[in-house]
Amino acid sequence: MNDRHADAARRVAEAVVQSPGAAERGLRCSVEGRAAALAGRGAAAGVGLPAALAPYVEKVARHAYLVTDADVAALRDGGYSEDAIFEITLSAALGAGMARLERGFAALGDD
Repeated sequence: MNDRHADAARRVAEAVVQSPGAAERGLRCSVEGRAAALAGRGAAAGVGLPAALAPYVEKVARHAYLVTDADVAALRDGGYSEDAIFEITLSAALGAGMARLERGFAALGDD
């Protein structure tokens, strides 16, 4: 990834996981890291991810099209607000998407 795109990607990621929100920053970082690991970035990420969120994060990272209203309802029933669920979902999608983008650039020799 060239420097211009790398800087833009870094700013987007920081905005998602570091900005104030309904979900704690540490949680959003853990979600992003776990989703990135599932998408091929590395296996050590996702430390501190609550066990109750792991199946949801995996589903978003690997098969987002399979997420259902029941999955979201289970998170709501687990005490997460609509805003927190949105932020968790966005963090998981960001982690998985960025990891795939990085792998794509690496495959093209543009890492």
